[in-house]
Amino acid sequence: MEVPIRSRLLDYVEYTEAEPPAEADTGPAHGRSRLLDYVGGVDAGALGQDDGAAPKPGVPAYHTAVYVPAHPRYADIADTEGRPARVPLIAYELFAHPADGSVALAFTTLEKLVSALGPAQPWIAASIGPLAEGMREHGARVRLDPEVAPGHHNWQPADLAAYAREVS
Repeated sequence: MEVPIRSRLLDYVEYTEAEPPAEADTGPAHGRSRLLDYVGGVDAGALGQDDGAAPKPGVPAYHTAVYVPAHPRYADIADTEGRPARVPLIAYELFAHPADGSVALAFTTLEKLVSALGPAQPWIAASIGPLAEGMREHGARVRLDPEVAPGHHNWQPADLAAYAREVS
């Protein structure tokens, strides 16, 4: 029996349902992350170039491009003079896994990410090596091309519209 992998994103933010604005693009008509609507283009092809280091058998090369559930966040801080400032950052979404605890999911193709998590899932393209190292530093593992219970989508088009209003 397959246990669904559940996003932990909503464990950290107050969730309220919202309707997307009438002019919002709510479908996956274009093959790019909604994240790009906020932060500009990502050249995933450049991430896929290997530096020549030989990977271990069964392990992708260090700079292999993967698609990772993530979204922009903002930290409200004080600058060096004590004035309030808003700093942008990227938050990787961690998921609860029945055997591994908190995990980051990574997909070798965008089609696999969309199939597993739905067309409204925000994502970024990243290199598998730095992603795995960063997750390990925080006590999490990376699951590559995991099987996810079908139809279990954490982000809906209305969620994207609400999130866009929240961070704008």
